Amino acid sequence: MLHQILKQYWSYDQFRPLQEDIVRSVLAGNDTLALLPTGGGKSICFQVPALAKEGLCLVISPLIALMKDQVENLKKRGIKAEAIFSGMSGHEIDRILGNCIYDKAFKFLYVSPERLKTNSFIVNLQQMTISLLAVDEAHCISQWGYDFRPPYLEIAEIRKFFPHVPVLALTATATPEVVNDIQEKLRFHKKNLFQKSFKRENLTYFVTHEENKMGRLLRLIEKNSGTGIVYVRNRRRTKEIAEYLQHFNISADFYHAGLDSATRDKKQSEWMSGTTQVIVSTNAFGMGIDKPDVRWVVHLDIPDTLEAYFQEAGRGGRDLKPSIAVMLYDHNDIKELKTNFQLSFPPVETIKNIYKVLCEHYQIPLGEGENSILPFDPDELCKKLKIKPIELINALSFLEKTGVLMLSEEVKKQSTLHFIADEETLQQFYQKNNDKQEFIKLLLRSYGGLFSNYIKINEEEIARRAEMQVVDVENLLIELSKKNILYYSKRSNKPHILFLQNRVPENYLYFKDEIYKRRKEVAQKRLDSVLNFVENTQTCRSQLLLNYFGETKSEECGNCDVCRKTDSLEMKRKEKETILQEIVKYKHLSHKEIIQAVSEYFAEKKVIEVLREYLDEE
Repeated sequence: MLHQILKQYWSYDQFRPLQEDIVRSVLAGNDTLALLPTGGGKSICFQVPALAKEGLCLVISPLIALMKDQVENLKKRGIKAEAIFSGMSGHEIDRILGNCIYDKAFKFLYVSPERLKTNSFIVNLQQMTISLLAVDEAHCISQWGYDFRPPYLEIAEIRKFFPHVPVLALTATATPEVVNDIQEKLRFHKKNLFQKSFKRENLTYFVTHEENKMGRLLRLIEKNSGTGIVYVRNRRRTKEIAEYLQHFNISADFYHAGLDSATRDKKQSEWMSGTTQVIVSTNAFGMGIDKPDVRWVVHLDIPDTLEAYFQEAGRGGRDLKPSIAVMLYDHNDIKELKTNFQLSFPPVETIKNIYKVLCEHYQIPLGEGENSILPFDPDELCKKLKIKPIELINALSFLEKTGVLMLSEEVKKQSTLHFIADEETLQQFYQKNNDKQEFIKLLLRSYGGLFSNYIKINEEEIARRAEMQVVDVENLLIELSKKNILYYSKRSNKPHILFLQNRVPENYLYFKDEIYKRRKEVAQKRLDSVLNFVENTQTCRSQLLLNYFGETKSEECGNCDVCRKTDSLEMKRKEKETILQEIVKYKHLSHKEIIQAVSEYFAEKKVIEVLREYLDEE
């Protein structure tokens, strides 16, 4: 029956390695963890058993784009599936929930982990006939994972409503420690892991110290045809690099999370279809995108973790044909990586001081403030504390973990602005709308790069400078957006901060080891692993990656930059020994005569080099 389902809906004659084992484990009612590398066919592992069982498969995924994509693909195959995600109307959500409760033909419901905290959803969920609980990106449940997301901890709570329903957890990247943590946090009845080797036979890794990255990138693209991805950290650089490549007649585009969804979908579609050869992106690009013929992936910045690098590099060569993963770095990249780590873990005393200043800023007396909801302006506080925004947000994140306060999601979702009108269009607009000229000029003075990028803005700060009300600033930006002068993406709500406890003296704050010390130790190990991978010159790149993920008995790949260098050194050593053996035969002759005799068989330059070394060593 399983092969029949596979053939009927996917037209495959057979499963990939481990897929059938995983499917049969789930059908036997076992909690199962499937650890399959990027492109290993994880979705088949829950979709096939769900179709073989009566009832509905609840799929938990953190990525809206991935949910939409999978639901669309299932519908194309004639399988009833739905997804609930943020931005949907209440009416639309009610319709989907009703279908999943009353229409037994529905087989899949995709939701984000945050949805599991909604009481109305839980009430409706208990009326559904759930056959399987599939948890995608399962590493997000582990606080020792590289992408920990607290809402994932809610997943285990719904198991009590379906005590006999198996859980299938899926991930592409997990260290042995995270593998154990996933099974524990999801309350597996017994440990049950199916793991495919992380080795990618067709993918060759190169890591190169390079001061002229753009020149090297250009040469690499010219030498390697086919579709590629260039990863960078900075949103602004995605556009700059794409334009640089376009200047050399390379079909390139840029992509990052600051673009509106319609623009992102268009750029992604053009790259998927081959209209665009190169996509330059932040790490926002790639999750859930299954393009088999990516021939090369280049990192111009060092990723924060080997898990992230493995996933991103692994988007190359999913068709099992030869592909390359290249990382170009310089000394500044190493320095930046270490700086980011320090900013991610502000000293405990700094965190305590931020708590004190925060309470003083809101004039909260000792012993008071519990359940206070107050407006939060990160820019204003950064100026007051004289620290970087990333340092402030990370410090507040640790205060959240102690249960002292809670930040609204909007703190991390600032509004963005991007001018789409050129200078000539602006001048024409000024002539007809003179009253708005000063406001537009204020925006341009306040934020650089508005014509070329989507820039984060602060409406409160603009209002202060313009001596306007915040609501008037927002309305004016919306009006200018409708007139195609600029693009304004407004945050859904104003950021706020909720104090969960009464104010205490900052010295009374206590950070448990697992909240700060242990987390910092794990992050330090990750950083050390990345630095070791980048700066390594002795061990095969593939071996290093495999060892990190627990595969300690792998063989050298023979193709990476380290292996090729080692082979080259070995060849030079053997050639040197052969030349030396020839020199010894003629040691009774003069130096010139030796060079003349041996140079019949070897290049004169190499003979002189070995002869000098032989003389130096007496």
